[in-house]
Amino acid sequence: MTTASLITTTPEKVRLNPTVFYGSTALILLLTLALIAFPDAAGVWLGKAQMWLSRSFGWYYMLAIGAYLLFVLYVACSRYGNLRLGADDERPEFSYGAWAGMLFSSGIGISLLYFAASEPIDHLYNPPEGEPGTTSAARQALQLTFLHWGLHGWAIYALVGLAVGYFAYRHQQPLALRSALYPLFGERLTRGWVGNAVDCFGIFVTLLGLVTNLGIGSLQVASGFEYLFGMSNSQGALLTVILVMSAVATLAAVSGVEKGIRRLSNLNIILFSSLLVFVLLAGDTLHLLNSLVQNLGDYLNGLVLKTFDLYVYTGQSGKSEAWMGLWTLFYWAWWISWAPFVGMFIARISRGRTVRELVCGVLLIPLGFTLAWLSIFGNSALELVMNHNATDLGKAALEQPAMSIYLLLEHYPWSKVVIGMSICVGFVLFLTPADSGSVMLANLSRQGSELDEDAPYWLRIFWSMVITLVTIGLLFAGNFTAMQTVVVLAGLPFSVVLLLYMFALLKAMKSDLAASEQPTALPALPTQG
Repeated sequence: MTTASLITTTPEKVRLNPTVFYGSTALILLLTLALIAFPDAAGVWLGKAQMWLSRSFGWYYMLAIGAYLLFVLYVACSRYGNLRLGADDERPEFSYGAWAGMLFSSGIGISLLYFAASEPIDHLYNPPEGEPGTTSAARQALQLTFLHWGLHGWAIYALVGLAVGYFAYRHQQPLALRSALYPLFGERLTRGWVGNAVDCFGIFVTLLGLVTNLGIGSLQVASGFEYLFGMSNSQGALLTVILVMSAVATLAAVSGVEKGIRRLSNLNIILFSSLLVFVLLAGDTLHLLNSLVQNLGDYLNGLVLKTFDLYVYTGQSGKSEAWMGLWTLFYWAWWISWAPFVGMFIARISRGRTVRELVCGVLLIPLGFTLAWLSIFGNSALELVMNHNATDLGKAALEQPAMSIYLLLEHYPWSKVVIGMSICVGFVLFLTPADSGSVMLANLSRQGSELDEDAPYWLRIFWSMVITLVTIGLLFAGNFTAMQTVVVLAGLPFSVVLLLYMFALLKAMKSDLAASEQPTALPALPTQG
């Protein structure tokens, strides 16, 4: 049976969407110029704004994030899980192996290298509650790290990927953020100012996430060269790293999903897995395996509590609010800022999959590796700092997080070779989200074309250049931290769009399920004379 569409459209010739393109470009450039021209004033104002948000909307963020996770689990486990992103008889475009590989790489970026050792150590010395530097603080540190990288974030990606893909491939809407709002606002508004506003702000939020990714990536790779080759920690060296990384990412984006991004995903898995296995086997393997099981148990046991934990009863409300703003709320907003382009990319590669397949794939395929990585590297770092007097590692985690992973690896055999390999891992980890992000930004700022046709090359190159220039400007103005604060602020309004996606999906799925269960009318039997 073929599913009836909400609206049938004839493919148009691809062209620029001027409102979305110029509106989002102006928005990001105005913000960047303001941060560069007034770095001190902007930093102070944004710091106050972040504290106000943490104090006033922390409860909302925690409820919204919990709602996203519950919703995707519900639709996957219910009868809606059998609905397909496409016609009922349609089959997936990519093989399961290729799809799983691209899912793995789409949301795992270089930040996993950046925070693998530094975040648990930071939580050890600066816990939201309890005594710092104790074994209980170390145990809590891994529980919090798992929370920030766990199911909640992947649920956000699953929600956006499901919403965009469902309406694009099952109801023949454009592959755009606006399409998922059709059941609530109708065609006139989703193709008018409401749709333009959603796509425009989606580009803006995505750009913030990608700029943060490039900034972290360049600092990570530059720190590796500084450690390995003694390269000076200068603006010129950092500029060279940024330009090289951006150029390679642009080439990959131009090559498209089928070639560049899929090949990078496969390389990503091989390099990443090799580094993880090395640290596991070269370290105290039994301790690391025991710790992984313990960390997983702590995470699952405290999943409900930590989902809604605002540290109201710590007796240190100011300290806890500041910690929430720097860590948990920042992570939730960061996941939301990545959701438009990662979700659209997931939708782009998931045509023909069922709702249940998409949700389970997004929640489970990258998650298992992510938690194993954080546990093995995090516990290795904590062990060195707490029991082997690795003071340089502890200091770097707090003051220069990008260097911490290399100071950890120097305690292992063949450290120079392994650190060189980790720099390559970081470079490839940066490329996959960067090139897929450029493709999705270009797709959002155009209109017309076939559903699976990506935007023209020049548009992908344009967005790659904008990301590069904005990152360079902010890093050299010394106001990159301000951009991370803007990510938290921008995530707030877009979180409302994600809530609307839930209602729109539920409304459409109920209608589709009811239509599919309607018995087919039998032809009337001929009457006998």
